[in-house]
Amino acid sequence: NTGGGGGGGGNNGAGGAGGSGVVIARYTPAAEGVTGGNTIATTGNYTVHTFTSSGTFTIPENKRVPIQYLVIAGGGAGGAGFYSGAGGAGGYRNSTIGELTGGGGAAEATLAAAAGSYTVTVGAGGTGGTYTPSTASTNGADSVFGSITSVGGGAGGTIGGAGGTGNAGGSGGGGANNGPQNAGGAGTANQGFSGGIGVSGNYAGGGGGGASAVGQNSHGSRVGGNGGAGLSSSINFTATRRGGGGGGTGNYTAGTGADGGGDGSSGAGGG
Repeated sequence: NTGGGGGGGGNNGAGGAGGSGVVIARYTPAAEGVTGGNTIATTGNYTVHTFTSSGTFTIPENKRVPIQYLVIAGGGAGGAGFYSGAGGAGGYRNSTIGELTGGGGAAEATLAAAAGSYTVTVGAGGTGGTYTPSTASTNGADSVFGSITSVGGGAGGTIGGAGGTGNAGGSGGGGANNGPQNAGGAGTANQGFSGGIGVSGNYAGGGGGGASAVGQNSHGSRVGGNGGAGLSSSINFTATRRGGGGGGTGNYTAGTGADGGGDGSSGAGGG
C-alpha cells in the first residue's frame, strides 16, 4: 500500500498494475470513542488509524480532534509491450508536522475534525493494458479522507492504438516510444510530478512520476527511464518511503521503479 506506479511491460507483455493507496490519520491527545481503520495503534501520546481498505472514520459527539493525515491514491499502471512508459505514483497529500507533501509542497495544515462520520476511500491501483490487442492501461483510483482527495496516478503510454502519451494523474505516467517522441503525463500540484518522456528514436519508455521527483526520460542506448522518487513519512512512527514511480521499458535496459514503483520490462506491479 505505497501507491507506487506499475512498470512498463516488456516482450509484448501486459503493463504492471499500479499499487494500492493508503490513508493514515494520527492525533494527540487520545480521544476515547474514535473508531475506524484496519489497525489502530498507540505510540506515546499519539493514536494512529491506518486504512488499507475503504471504511469510515468516526469521531463521537462533543469531541473535536486535530488530525495529521497521509492520503495516498492508487498508482497508475504501466503501459504494455516494448518501448512502453511506466505508471505514475498516486497523489500524495501529507499534513504530518515537519514533513513534505507531494509535488514539492510543505506539509498541509492539520485537519480540525469535528464530531461525525468521515468517508475513507482507499484507491486501487490501475490495471495494466495489453499489447495484442492494443488496450490502454488505466489510472489509479482516487483516495479520499473526508474533504481530502488524492488523485490516482497516471497510466504509462502504450505503443499502438492505445496511444503513446502518458496519462496525467497525481503523478503522471511516462511516455512510450518506438520512433516518434511521446510526452509524459502531468502531475497534480502539491501531489506529485510529471512522467518522463519517451525520447524520439530511443526505443524505450519514460519513467513514471513520483511524489518528490519527475520520472526520468528514456536515454542512452535504448534505456528506459527510472521512476521518480517518492517521499518518506513517519506518520505511524516507522519511517517508510511511498509514492514512487514505475520504471519504463527499455529495448536493451529497463528502468527501475522507485519507492514502491514496479521495475520496467517485466511489467512488475507497484506496491
